[in-house]
Amino acid sequence: MKAFDNSEFESYKAEAQERWGNTDAYKEHAEKTKNYGTDKWSSLASDMDIIFREFSICMINGFVPASEEAQNLVKKLQSHITENYYKCTKEILFGLGQMYVADERFKNNIDKHADGTAAFVSEAIACYCEK
Repeated sequence: MKAFDNSEFESYKAEAQERWGNTDAYKEHAEKTKNYGTDKWSSLASDMDIIFREFSICMINGFVPASEEAQNLVKKLQSHITENYYKCTKEILFGLGQMYVADERFKNNIDKHADGTAAFVSEAIACYCEK
């Protein structure tokens, strides 16, 4: 099971450029990822899949979004994004958390791990960003 379906990658890429192409984060992303090949992109998608699966397990095991366990996963997600794409500030992270539930494409892909995972991740991110 994968959290992200890469079949529409080019479409998402064009949408991202249109929406955020003028931002520093987008420019950093373009520079950092310009030499990524198919194997690297697949590896990164797998890494994200693992992180979202860990969030679903955390949720299923009864932890709340503000728990230390969930907050550690938010830190792991933020670090993964920063290390591989762009500096993921709390402001950007908060926006991603909102997008995970507002954009049905993200919500449906994340919820493949367990219904409610996207909302759990979004709430955990919101708690983390309030600190």
